[in-house]
Amino acid sequence: MNLSRTEILKQFNTWLIAWNEHDLDGVIEFMHDDVVFENWDDSIISGKIPLQRSWSTWFRNHGNFKFIFEDILIDEAAQKMTFTWKLQWPSPEKNYFGKQEKRRGVDILYLKEGKIYKKNTYSKTTLEIDSVIVRMCAV
Repeated sequence: MNLSRTEILKQFNTWLIAWNEHDLDGVIEFMHDDVVFENWDDSIISGKIPLQRSWSTWFRNHGNFKFIFEDILIDEAAQKMTFTWKLQWPSPEKNYFGKQEKRRGVDILYLKEGKIYKKNTYSKTTLEIDSVIVRMCAV
């Protein structure tokens, strides 16, 4: 079942709202049972149930994280989308734990049967923590 561009955008908007309301069930609803989720730190989680288990503590203790939508590209024929975002949250980074962090990145989402079955996340290597730019890895 392929989704139209309008249907993809509608589901995406509902999914983003679920993220920002810290509604794990709403986020997971748009995931395919066989989802492969690759995070910006190269960790990979396969399967909807393991993904939900992995995120449950984060969502319970969310620290009021927010994903701010920046841009989206949708390829209806290929059932793919790419979107850029900014994440605001308490930093998990060593030496900055709990301080206000802003992180920018991009997700590439692949759809199958109307659900996300593959999600690749990429993040910039510079972050803003307490209004200071911090480089997270050596060049």
